[in-house]
Amino acid sequence: MAHQAHSYHMVDPSPWPIFGAAAALLTTSGLVMWFHHHSSQLLSLGLLSMALIMLQWWRDIVRESTFQGHHTPTVQKGLRYGMALFITSEAFFFLGFFWAFFHSSLAPTPELGGQWPPTGIEPLNPMEVPLLNTAILLASGITVTWAHHSISEGTRNQAIQALTMTVLLGLYFTALQAMEYHETSFSIADSVYGSTFFVATGFHGLHVIIGSSFLLICLLRLMKFHFTQNHHFGFEAAAWYWHFVDVIWLFLYMSIYWWGS
Repeated sequence: MAHQAHSYHMVDPSPWPIFGAAAALLTTSGLVMWFHHHSSQLLSLGLLSMALIMLQWWRDIVRESTFQGHHTPTVQKGLRYGMALFITSEAFFFLGFFWAFFHSSLAPTPELGGQWPPTGIEPLNPMEVPLLNTAILLASGITVTWAHHSISEGTRNQAIQALTMTVLLGLYFTALQAMEYHETSFSIADSVYGSTFFVATGFHGLHVIIGSSFLLICLLRLMKFHFTQNHHFGFEAAAWYWHFVDVIWLFLYMSIYWWGS
């Protein structure tokens, strides 16, 4: 291979973007079919193909960064900008749900009984499971920061411990959220309260699952000695994402669970 005179990474042609798009189409089509009480086979096929593509795409990126050294400081700078912009787009994604919630709750229409929560809706007690979930996410924010400091200082065992705790807290949060969904007295079909509640908290829950997967991949990479004290952007991106998910929960807790009840 000829020596290149620049610090940019010219990515080799990859099949994953087009396959990933096809898997996303399969998954969303499968979801629509499943929502309309058809078989969930298409959805399962979509999720399986998505998982396989993610695995192979990540494998390629790990290979390019850790083993081939393509992630120069210039490339890392681009990745940082990319992750920051992605998190910004996610913030606007959630802004839409908060907008819908406040639009409906600040001036409840006569159809809702002129009050919030609407007539006949029994909201969840914000001092029970939601408060515990807040504590869990705040604790996970501390453990992920501990993991970051440990990686930067080269204390690998501590980093593994801290990151394992973060992933377990993420899974604990998800389990409690699922349990709470199972026990609510209202559904997504119960007026604008049900739809704003489940869409906002549900998408947040999905982001917790994605963030936990992101951190789990980082944990596996940490165990395989992929991160050095000054070259661990994969982990930093996961930590930024996790802090974002944490902050969104604080807003959800204060507005939808506490003020909205």
